[in-house]
Amino acid sequence: MNTTLNRWNPLRELEDFQQRVLSAFRPVSNGHGDGNGRDSMTAAEWMPLVDIVEDEKEYLISAELPDVSKDDVKVTMENGMLTIRGERRLQRDEQKKKYHRIERFYGAFARTFAMPDDGDPSSVNAEFKNGMLCIHIAKSESARPRQIEVKVG
Repeated sequence: MNTTLNRWNPLRELEDFQQRVLSAFRPVSNGHGDGNGRDSMTAAEWMPLVDIVEDEKEYLISAELPDVSKDDVKVTMENGMLTIRGERRLQRDEQKKKYHRIERFYGAFARTFAMPDDGDPSSVNAEFKNGMLCIHIAKSESARPRQIEVKVG
């Protein structure tokens, strides 16, 4: 008879419970993971994080794209929708390496945003630097706030 004692870890039980609850709301797995449901990944989970900031002159969309090549990113504007598409590729250069765990997401991604009503679609520009994609959408002149002088008559 095996009399091994295992130390109880209440946080581990909470993590297991959280994973079971979250897995109920995930789309069907794409086959990655160890088969027990805890490590399965879905294609819908890889989306770059985005911040959208507005000032009086423009909207700025900043997307985190670490380990993504500039050539693997496309920004398009069509029918009032701005779309960021790309792919982060898993590079396995050396055959002698044995991967024990891969937690970062790889593969294709797409994010789509509705163009703001006061945004000027002809003045959209994008720059890519140090893993950050910054998209500038200028506001149209008519939408910019302006100060009106009040005259005493």
